[in-house]
Amino acid sequence: MQVRYIAFFFLFLSCNAFDREDKQYGSPKGYNLAEATRYRVRQSMQEISGIVLAPDEHHILAINDEEGKIHSIDVNTDKPYPTSKFDKSGDYEDLATTGPDWFVLKSNGNLYHVIAMFTDTVDAVHYKLPLPGKREFESLYFDARDSSLVAVCKNCEEDKREGFTTAYRFQLNTMEWDTMPAYRINVADIARLTGGDVGHFRPSAAAVHPIEHRLYIVSAINRLLVITDLDGKVQEAYNIRHRRFPQPEGISFSANGDMYISNEAVDESQANILKFKYH
Repeated sequence: MQVRYIAFFFLFLSCNAFDREDKQYGSPKGYNLAEATRYRVRQSMQEISGIVLAPDEHHILAINDEEGKIHSIDVNTDKPYPTSKFDKSGDYEDLATTGPDWFVLKSNGNLYHVIAMFTDTVDAVHYKLPLPGKREFESLYFDARDSSLVAVCKNCEEDKREGFTTAYRFQLNTMEWDTMPAYRINVADIARLTGGDVGHFRPSAAAVHPIEHRLYIVSAINRLLVITDLDGKVQEAYNIRHRRFPQPEGISFSANGDMYISNEAVDESQANILKFKYH
């Protein structure tokens, strides 16, 4: 029995050593993912699931994935966050803005156009995703090239068997979803760059870099930061450390390229927002 325990102990050590050596960790040019300013958020936002930096670069607009509310987070105050309730409780995963207009994405792909946010007359117009089958989304961003919104699949039926991650476009000029994919991310390209088996790539947030004009995608499940062009072609991919990114669910940029990534609370860790300076 003692021999068995000793053998198990050495097997455990060797597996841990392999895990440490197997994964390589780096940072995109202009960033150091090992250095961040950490902002803790209040108890009401421990399930923070999407963020957008406000134009004043002082407030961060965010959603809690269980409430139909948008929160305005001031990371420099202990006061309660102002909220704007646009619909009943549900599984809301991300938000995006065109500048004047704000949109919230539900996990089933339904989109909410929030009107008169932070006023007494706040409301939302609901646009259903007109596609059959089971689909789950957590990522929404604004594509200024054609004034559209793009939602990236986290878990869509067709992706599981084909080795791709699909994105769908919402046209703001017609306020309708395209039924054909906007693009498909090739998961094999991510695996080639990270040197490991990715399996099914499941994005949890995405945002367009304001200077590079590339798409940055984080995945909490895969522990990855992936950079593509605006048509979904993979250009860079990085493993990210669990201790720094326990559950990354939101990403946004300031005008000068500073990157903000939010983490939901996991186990003993508290939810936070990390700021990475752009050099």
